[in-house]
This record gives sequence, C-alpha cells and structure tokens, in this order.
Amino acid sequence: MANIVEITDLAAPELDVFARLTEAQLRSRAEAEKGIFIAESPKVIERALDAGYEPLSLLMERKHIEGQSRDIIARCEGLPIYTADRELLADLTGYTLTRGVLCAMRRSRLQSVENLCANARRVAVLEGIVDSTNIGAIFRSAAALCIDAVLVTPTCGDPLYRRAVRVSMGTVFQVPWTRIGDTPEEWPHPGLERLRSLGFKTAAMALRDDSVSIDDPRLRSEEKLAIVLGTEGDGLAPATIADCDYTVRIPMAHGVDSLNVAAASAVAFWELRVR
Repeated sequence: MANIVEITDLAAPELDVFARLTEAQLRSRAEAEKGIFIAESPKVIERALDAGYEPLSLLMERKHIEGQSRDIIARCEGLPIYTADRELLADLTGYTLTRGVLCAMRRSRLQSVENLCANARRVAVLEGIVDSTNIGAIFRSAAALCIDAVLVTPTCGDPLYRRAVRVSMGTVFQVPWTRIGDTPEEWPHPGLERLRSLGFKTAAMALRDDSVSIDDPRLRSEEKLAIVLGTEGDGLAPATIADCDYTVRIPMAHGVDSLNVAAASAVAFWELRVR
C-alpha cells in the first residue's frame, strides 16, 4: 500500500533532503555509501531503480500519484511519498518541479578502476570537468555511442549531482563509472599508469601542433583506448597531454578553433567506437 504523506509543515526535517541540504551535504564524501542523491522525473527514477539504486523517499505533485508515477510508487511500496499541490512544492523547493517527481536515493559503493575496466575496450576519462550540464551530456553521449565506462578524475564534478543526472536523462545509471583516484595528487600520475597496466592506450583530446586527426587509422585499430577529455576553458593539463600516447584533434572549418567539451565528446565517441 502506498504511504502517502500530505505536507502540512514546510519546515519538517524529513523534507530537508529535497529542499535544504546542499549537494555536498547529500553526497557525504567521507562515507560515499551513506550519501544520497536526487533523481528527478519518472524516466530518470525508473532508470535508477532498474540499475539497482535504493530509493528512500519520494516528493511529487498530488496529481502524479495516480498518474505518471503510479508504476514508480508500486516499485517503492512502503516508502514515504510526500505530496502537495504544485504551488506548495514550489515554495518548498524554491522552483517549480517541471517533471513533478523527485526521489531521494542511496548512493552505491563505487567499483575499482580495475574491476570496472576489466572487459572494457573504450573508456572516457573526464579531467576536471565541473559543469554538471556538460557531465550529464557526456554521459548521454557515452551511453548512445558505445562507451563501456567513464572514469572521473578527483577534480571532476559529481555525476550524481541533480543537474548532471537530469541532463543525462538517467544514462548516468546505465554507463558504469567510477573515480580514478581520490586526491588531486593521483592524477595524471599514477592514474595514467593504472590505465596502461590494464592494456589501454590513451588519447588526449587537445589542440596541439603534433596532434593527429581523429580519423587517424591508428586510433581505430587500438584494441583498448581511453579517450581523455579536459575541463571547460583550459582543456587538459599539459602534464596529462605529455603523458598520453596520442594527442588527438577534431578537424574544423570556418576558423572555429574548438568545440564545447560535451559536443567534442560525442564526435570522439562516434569516431573512435569499436567497429
């Protein structure tokens, strides 16, 4: 039976997770498996449930209880479902719920790089990318274009931040990912060495005079390839570029010098996919 809880007090502590805790507080970095993230919209929540994430509570407009969230409620039997009309929920969260449904979910323990990449042939490495929109878009491209896993460096943003999850359309739950190092000192060394020990060649996406075109046949022929993408604006660190096996560029026209990192990732994933 559904556990419907009508919201009567916006200050109730059980609502903090949806309205008053910061992303960092939700994450609980010291004990990641005790952390929480927020999934938004029925499709995203369903993908998280399909991936085995544990739901804790739901917040939704009253009209969705018997509407688009019916199946989700059935899968979350017994959990509290906090509800009110659209205007009250906007007062609580500070914005209108465009998809009408939020779900607080438990984070899972991340796999080791070695376990995650054991059978992978194409992986993406995100170095210092901090914009959640870009992270979400990269995951969506990774899912669509056959990337086996995503590795995020210690200075990269969190793929489970609410905006990243939303922009990814839940594909962040479909593409395996983990962190490659816990502190900034662990990237690019020894991170790149870990990838090499697993049999990967590394391709730094960067604009350099000695770079090779993305359609270079040597890249396609690599059995295992890690595609390394850099932060917005500055791109990859010089030390990262210097230590990668390839420096790779996307040929461009009309004097355009570069693409947004999310757009560049889609081009790279498509061109370098396993055929």
